[in-house]
Parts: sequence; structure tokens; C-alpha cells
Amino acid sequence: MISTRENKDIIILLVDDDAEILDFMGFTLGGEGFQILKAGSGKIALTIAKEYKPHLIILDIMLPDFDGIEACNQLRQIPETQNSLILFLTARGEDYSQIAGFEAGADDYVKKPINPKVLISRIHALLRRFRSITELSGKIRTREFVVDLDRYIVVKNGKEITFTYKEFELMQLLVSHPNIVFTRADILSRVWRDTRVEGDRTINVHIHRIRKKTGTDWIKTIKNVGYKYEGE
Repeated sequence: MISTRENKDIIILLVDDDAEILDFMGFTLGGEGFQILKAGSGKIALTIAKEYKPHLIILDIMLPDFDGIEACNQLRQIPETQNSLILFLTARGEDYSQIAGFEAGADDYVKKPINPKVLISRIHALLRRFRSITELSGKIRTREFVVDLDRYIVVKNGKEITFTYKEFELMQLLVSHPNIVFTRADILSRVWRDTRVEGDRTINVHIHRIRKKTGTDWIKTIKNVGYKYEGE
């Protein structure tokens, strides 16, 4: 369990147009030692995010000015929040919310009504992976690109490619074990850990985004099994 002392330097931006939910989450997460910021709309969230550069943004899918999907897309275009963790809140079905959220660049999601224990567990799981990545150093070099473990980016032909944390973790897992096939269960265990998501579609979305961003043909689908990075 991560102590509240370790959480004191983590800034979390809460975005929801329901003041009661903002107060509830603020009280719950403030009790865990996090620094809390609040926004009641996507526009306000973007302004606050640019100024304070939160480590984690908890974003409602339904907002009064534009929806959470659009807010997430815009946050991923802002240099200050390209690497922020983004967690969606949603009361909608998995087909829209989860997949659309991941396609927009989200790292995880929690369904409403919010269970405090589930919310805290998801946040700690994301932060554990964030902290473990930041403890790594060096670069993984492949025939196509360099995976920079210090800056959490991929460099191809001198061009930097920015990933979400989940995309980066999945990319790192595959390229650091060339020619090893990872089953979907392996990937969920290693990348999502204790996060409960709909596995097949979630992994498919992330693989698609990695391929699109890198333009790589070396991440191979092993039918009915999983994926591998076809190394030298």
C-alpha cells in the first residue's frame, strides 16, 4: 500500500459538473494525501491543467460544454498534459465509454456510482506503474526506433512519438522481449495488473494505437493467442 506521505507530491485534477461528486472525490482522495484541484467543465479543466500540470486527471465522460472524449483529445494535444494519467468516470456502457476513452488516450476508467475503494485501488495501480517506470533508465534500441525509458517516449527517424502510459508500458513490454509471444492474459496481468477491464477489445485498441503512432509492421498478431514484437 502506498502511504499518504508518498502521495503528497501527486496532483490530481477532478473534472465533473456535479458539485457533490467533486466534493465526494475531493474528500476521499484528499484523505489519501493527494493534492486536489477541481473543475466543473472541460474548458476550465484545460485552463487548470495547463497551469498546474497534474499527474492524474479524473474526467467525467459527460460535461456541460464538451464531452470527456473531446476533453481527453485536447488534453493529449497540450504539451503540459501529454504525459498525464487520465482516468474516465462513466455511467455508460462499456462499448462506448471504455473503447472510445482508450482511443482518445485515456489510461483507465471507473464506472459510476463511484465506489471509493475501487477508485482508490485504480489510482494506486496507475501510480505504481508510473513510479516503476520512472525508476527505470536507459534506452531500448530496435531496428526501427528507440524506446526512451527516461522520457517515456519513442523516437523514430529522429521524431519523438508521445504515448499514454498504458501504450508506453505495452510497447516497452513487447520490444524488451523480442520474439516472445505474450498472451492476452499475460498482457493484462503485466500492464493492467489488478485493473479489471474488458481484455480483448482494450488490448486491441492499444495495439492499434501503437501501430498507428509508430507505423511499425513488427508488432505481430498471433491469432487466438496474443502479440509479439518480431525482433532482429
